[in-house]
Amino acid sequence: MTSSMRDLKVYTTYPHSCSYLDEQEATTLFVDPRQPVDKLLYSKLSLLGFRRSGNHIYRPHCTHCEACVPARIPVALFQPGRSQRRTLQRNEDLRVRRTEDLRDEEAFQLYRRYIELRHADGDMFPPDREQYESFLNNAWDCTHYYRFYDRHSLVALAVVDELQDGLSAIYTFFEPLQEKRSLGSYAILWQVQRARALGLDYVYLGYWIKGCRKMAYKSSYRPLELHVNNRWTVIG
Repeated sequence: MTSSMRDLKVYTTYPHSCSYLDEQEATTLFVDPRQPVDKLLYSKLSLLGFRRSGNHIYRPHCTHCEACVPARIPVALFQPGRSQRRTLQRNEDLRVRRTEDLRDEEAFQLYRRYIELRHADGDMFPPDREQYESFLNNAWDCTHYYRFYDRHSLVALAVVDELQDGLSAIYTFFEPLQEKRSLGSYAILWQVQRARALGLDYVYLGYWIKGCRKMAYKSSYRPLELHVNNRWTVIG
């Protein structure tokens, strides 16, 4: 493994349809998948706005669009709003357990229900176990799977990478029929609390995209830091 940026090789994809904005073409910058990666290098790349999906580290690199903006929560500054405090209160009864994989049937069936009921129009439909394990795997021994239980029932699972300076919220899936709990929001709020407990500075949320309904929820976490013009800037 290496933590050097000096000899890092990256590649771009051919333009393809954008998953977030209609009638837009996207190009993605990928770190060479043959590049040895350790936690330190991964953390350095996150500071530059890169993101992990499975074994790949990527960043949008579109010629005519800069809508995808890396976002992170500075946990020392963050204060939950009124609705977020209610979400925390509604989920105080949940029990959290950390595991190191998600290959079990209980986790996959929760994922299946989530995709079928919440994202039937997305790229991950229909849910497939091979794709599920490839997308959410523990790529470099820095991934933890936080399971949220209502008594004995698994109701949410947050896939979280632990970086040098923060937690990266890779993906969360949850019981789609328990809408009153706002489990997706709760998982992020819980990760803020977890980062504080670990002495980490940030929760990385991936990309904020103005005009994209699927990404609008990230604006509710204030203050938020956005990576614009090669620097992190606090907004709100």
